[in-house]
Amino acid sequence: MTKDFDDQTNDEEVLQLDDFCEECKKEDLSVSQNLILTGFKTCNSCKLSKTIFPI
Repeated sequence: MTKDFDDQTNDEEVLQLDDFCEECKKEDLSVSQNLILTGFKTCNSCKLSKTIFPI
């Protein structure tokens, strides 16, 4: 049963855990932190701007 689970690992899922913001395309440590907390890959500055100006 564990062999079936190991075979199903996908390289795309591993590549998604980089530290590049989806909004501004800059690399920042806060991207992975915000991904865990909110589910969105945004840096702190983009998160703040989306909070103030939600459009």
